[in-house]
Amino acid sequence: MEHKLDLVALLGHVDPSYLDYQSWVNVGMALKYEGYTASDWDEWSRRDSGRYHPGECFKKWTTFEGTGNPVTGATITQLAKDNGWLPRSAHDRELDWDDEISGSSGDYVVVDRNWIEGKEIHEPAEWNPVQQITTYLSALFEASENVGYVTEAWQSEEGKWLPTKGASDRTAGELIELLHMCDGDIGDVFGDYKPEAGAWIRFNPLDGKGVKNENVTEFRYALVESDTMDIEKQNAVMRELELPIAVMVYSGGKSLHAIVRVEAANYDEYRKRVDYLYDICKRNGLAIDKQNRNPSRLSRMPGVERNGKKQFIVDTNLGKASWAEWHEWIEGINDDLPDPENLTDTWDNMPKLAPPLIEGLLRQGHKMLMAGPSKAGKSFALIELSIAIAEGIKWLAWQCTKGKVLYVNLELDRASALHRFKDVYAALGLSGHNISNIDIWNLRGKTVPMDKLAPKLIRRAQKKNYIAVIIDPIYKVLTGDENSADQMAHFTNQFDKIATELGAGVIYCHHHSKGSQGGKKSMDRASGSGVFARDPDALIDLVELDLTEALLMQEENKAVCSMYQHLFQQYNPSYLQEHVSQDDLLSAKAMEDHAKRAIPGQLAIAQEGVKQAVKSVRIRSAWRVEGTLREYPKFDPVNMWFQYPVHRVDDTGSLKDIDPEGESSSPPWQKATGKRKEKAKEERRSKAEEFEDAVNNCNFGEPPTVMDVMAWYGSTGKEVAERTVRDWIKKHGYEIDRSIGYRIVKKKEE
Repeated sequence: MEHKLDLVALLGHVDPSYLDYQSWVNVGMALKYEGYTASDWDEWSRRDSGRYHPGECFKKWTTFEGTGNPVTGATITQLAKDNGWLPRSAHDRELDWDDEISGSSGDYVVVDRNWIEGKEIHEPAEWNPVQQITTYLSALFEASENVGYVTEAWQSEEGKWLPTKGASDRTAGELIELLHMCDGDIGDVFGDYKPEAGAWIRFNPLDGKGVKNENVTEFRYALVESDTMDIEKQNAVMRELELPIAVMVYSGGKSLHAIVRVEAANYDEYRKRVDYLYDICKRNGLAIDKQNRNPSRLSRMPGVERNGKKQFIVDTNLGKASWAEWHEWIEGINDDLPDPENLTDTWDNMPKLAPPLIEGLLRQGHKMLMAGPSKAGKSFALIELSIAIAEGIKWLAWQCTKGKVLYVNLELDRASALHRFKDVYAALGLSGHNISNIDIWNLRGKTVPMDKLAPKLIRRAQKKNYIAVIIDPIYKVLTGDENSADQMAHFTNQFDKIATELGAGVIYCHHHSKGSQGGKKSMDRASGSGVFARDPDALIDLVELDLTEALLMQEENKAVCSMYQHLFQQYNPSYLQEHVSQDDLLSAKAMEDHAKRAIPGQLAIAQEGVKQAVKSVRIRSAWRVEGTLREYPKFDPVNMWFQYPVHRVDDTGSLKDIDPEGESSSPPWQKATGKRKEKAKEERRSKAEEFEDAVNNCNFGEPPTVMDVMAWYGSTGKEVAERTVRDWIKKHGYEIDRSIGYRIVKKKEE
């Protein structure tokens, strides 16, 4: 399970000791929903030694049964982001240590090394070894962090001087203090070094117990060094690349040592960022030895001499201020965006508009969102749209262009999806002459996040000539926080990619936010960020109408009359023509009386037909379709009935004066009064629910004491007095049970 490692790695950024109880539980729920084990949750929870209890995670795990609104892996993703984790770009992918990042040769090339002019380096005018090393230590380390360094060296058979293990038992603060007291003799601080060999220093802080990668405490910096071009060009290229360099040191040999900020949260992220950094350097002419990648790597110590040449600081704080700023700059510098064009170039030769997909609503290659509540039959509406495009007929009130359509089914099992298509075809009275125009991609249980699904979809659809791709529903492939504008912009950009690559209309559905939708504009009803409503070229919104009893009775009368008329046409058509007036055709009572005379032998059938007609009306729901369009003028609302499994437009105007649910015709002052009363009622209920939540959760599910509840509220930033908690105990139906140690329990009904 590929995503399992990813989520466990994300939890490495989240310290359970900083989470409140509910957030800790949410992590467990999210892990279970995404297919992890209780052991994963338990292993992570052990990091909170103050609250961890063996076996508690496994006991709690069995109570997570799942709900209609599950806690998903997005919760863990957001917690990791809140604690400093940054999502990897497409180029910052999972790599093995010896992998190379693929890509075209022109990608990420900032520097043309054949044309760039070299930039000279200069030795300090006044040689001050103490100042050199002090500047280096101050730039890279906190005073309390241990520093690794090496002054002892040995000579190999080839005559090359190599460093020993060295020391790591002193902090940067201790070293700086000793340097200030050494009267210029750095050998008194670090030990004497061999002038022919120079000295070395490690650029990441250590734990003082060793000098290996596992001893690194902060993965802050990486070494960029290349000896394949002359010093002046190295200097120019590193500066041109805007590398976020903390310190640049001349090695006293053939290279510069740039200590670059990578600011990784852990070793795994350090490896990925260094791979990305080295790939960018390589593309721009800086071929770097792979051995330099280790976070415990030695670099050249400034302030010493090596074989007659000084090792010195060339510059500090070069390029971008941070890894994040540099990464964003690099990604943007080599974009594939088109150049601006002048309007005069096309004024007399305008490009053709994309052909319509849904006349008056949507063009081919554009995007449409359908939003609505759970009982609107959105999936059936999208199946109806698939059929309308395949057959080249009307969908609701709009004519569709005939062509091939891909329906991406993310929710239903394969059999249910196929049966739905056949049932809708039958309910619409269509024979299915063009069913070859419909492809269904069944992905229930196989879904991946949208940024992973989009390229897979494009690859499969590229040669199929689809004019429409319908994705139902998007919550199955949603990643990130749906209330975050930037995260949802990234999510919806995937639909742009599909539309652009395939030239097909992309249609997808999303759910409404909770609560009444009648008083809202169509753009404000979709759940989550406003990006959902503002991104598509067409927004189709469904809101339920509040049917009155009078209207339902009127519809029952119509249905019964229609049923009788059908029976007359079947069993006694001449009577219908000669004796039934236009007024009688609109009266269920009159038609019943006629039936007794005209078809006495079919009264049992008629009675059963009346029951079915009334039932068919009572199971209907009524809906109003509104919308916001980018390419076409605003349309008048379309009213329709949803009678499983299809929607039918209300051509008779029965629904035109019906208000949406939650929107009454009361005067504004009455609406305001009602809202205030409802708000007060909700506040009272929410306080009771909040107290119940506190009692249930503040002691890991066991009955709490008054002090436990007070501490729970305190952890949320809301301090409450003991007397207040005791008042709430009485007010919300609880009592203090002395027999179990004065703990709060639900009051027993008398």
